[in-house]
Amino acid sequence: MKISVELTMSPLQDNYEEPIIKFIKALRASDLIVLENPLSTQVYGEYHQVFSVLEREIKRAFEGIDIGLFQLKIVKTDRHNYERNY
Repeated sequence: MKISVELTMSPLQDNYEEPIIKFIKALRASDLIVLENPLSTQVYGEYHQVFSVLEREIKRAFEGIDIGLFQLKIVKTDRHNYERNY
């Protein structure tokens, strides 16, 4: 089953950019489709593969910060090629 996940990482610390960049680079190194914008990152792929990568990389990201949070939205479809029609 294909899914789309939109996620936002928010380290609650002064030096917040470095952990975010490290997390995004780790996602890019996976076999998933990864798209970014200034507010969030979107990840696309097979359900088990996406969650396997996210479980590993979110844990790694949490280990690298003192306090932080992740927000996720999950859609049961692959929306990586979505095009506006307006």
